[in-house]
Amino acid sequence: MGLRPSPYSNRFLGAADAVARELLYPSYWLLSQLLGLQQTTAEKREPRRQPCPLPHALQALAKGLVLLLLLVFSTPLCLLGFLLWLPLQKARRPFAYQHTPSLASPEEWVVPGKGRAFHFVSANVCLLPEGLAKFSNLAQTQWRAAHIAEALVWSGRRAALPHKRRSRGNACSSPGGREYGAVESSPPRACHGPPAADSEVAVEVPLWEGKAAFPCEIAASFPADMDFLCLQEVFDQDAAARLLRLLGPHFEHIIHNVGTYGMLGCSALKLLNSGLFLASRYPLLAVQYHCYPNGRGEDAFAAKGLLCVQVQLGASKGQRIVGYLNCTHLHAPESDAQVRCDQLTLALRWVGLFQDSHAQPGDVVAFDVFCGDLNFDNCSPDDKLEQAHEIFGLYTDPCRIGPGQDKPWAVGTLLNCLEIYDDAVATPESMKRTLEHAEGRQKYLAGPIRVKECPGLSASDSEGRRIDYILYREHEGPAQLKTVVERVSFITQLACCTDHMPVGLQLMVAPVAQPGA
Repeated sequence: MGLRPSPYSNRFLGAADAVARELLYPSYWLLSQLLGLQQTTAEKREPRRQPCPLPHALQALAKGLVLLLLLVFSTPLCLLGFLLWLPLQKARRPFAYQHTPSLASPEEWVVPGKGRAFHFVSANVCLLPEGLAKFSNLAQTQWRAAHIAEALVWSGRRAALPHKRRSRGNACSSPGGREYGAVESSPPRACHGPPAADSEVAVEVPLWEGKAAFPCEIAASFPADMDFLCLQEVFDQDAAARLLRLLGPHFEHIIHNVGTYGMLGCSALKLLNSGLFLASRYPLLAVQYHCYPNGRGEDAFAAKGLLCVQVQLGASKGQRIVGYLNCTHLHAPESDAQVRCDQLTLALRWVGLFQDSHAQPGDVVAFDVFCGDLNFDNCSPDDKLEQAHEIFGLYTDPCRIGPGQDKPWAVGTLLNCLEIYDDAVATPESMKRTLEHAEGRQKYLAGPIRVKECPGLSASDSEGRRIDYILYREHEGPAQLKTVVERVSFITQLACCTDHMPVGLQLMVAPVAQPGA
């Protein structure tokens, strides 16, 4: 599909959609506030600033009754907006594109020549409407969006600084003197400004040294030279707008608002988009989205699907050097293994169709990456069906030995959401230190799913549920390229901002030396 800023073909349709959303907004906000009456564990610990004669339960009940009454009164307006909004979705394209010309664009890669490293990051950021985010023990969606964007932006700024030394994580402090991200009983405060000039030099050491064939780490910050960013659960439109505004100057090409709404292309009414958000420093040649048709339960209201992107990397003897990036978020309910397997099978078919339809004769494929929140891990007995899926025969998972067995240094990426505000994991540095020890991983990472046949299985039998993946594969082509994994990262910089740990992958792609060359 062509790339353009608006998902609508003309301004009239876009304006009509904006009017419909304004009509829907009061009911949307009231419902979110009603669901948001539940407290996060941080809010429960927070001391009251003003004495109140009524206990919290009665206060919440009174507020809930008022919100419910207002929600009932807003129903006619909501119905009018829905009747305007629903038919407009037939004319809507399933994504929007933001292009921000940047002086920091990467140079075109020319082959034969030197190899090039590509840095990928995938993260589930749980930017849901406020009321829904509370079910994951997260609040302040707009604040978290700004903080997440600032963390990513600061990583880009670090890439532009002189490389005399690299700070260890984020050593900056808030104006009040508290360490970056520090909390008492609430999520961390955003970091303002760079680390001090005398920051400690980071020593990058392989995680559990001697057990990995390449460097792997629990990192307190995102890689400074990130090329591609794939996010999941960017559902809230205001949060997405904050990400766009702050990330635009650092990622020239962004695909956002991905997914279908209404009844188009999927089995049920879609009230939320796919939540996928992709940012690239390299130019985009083609983009396509597919919606999974088999969502069930609460997942059926979100247009979860697959986003496929072809990027322009350079040239080789007059032919294009391209890369493929495929981002997805699979079905969530733990008991629906077959649904996830069917979605993976569909995704592989769609990936093949996309690449066949957009390839040109002589194209050199530098990388083909499949990433996202797959909602199953490689250790839980209940996930055996997904662990044996054919995708692992086509793509390489650098953290995996085989079905049911991860490499010794692999770390779970799903956090125990009830513990995310504990001091031990409340800042990037403290979470990094905590998760470097087995006891910390057992307490603060979600343990494997057990089955009745394995009554003795406990969280200590695994390094947690690793449900966020970055897979890759090599393609044969006219120019022989070799892909080497240079680094795998489990990133703690979003401590208190999401219930997932972002993952990073650094691939070195270089021409294979020819005999006699």
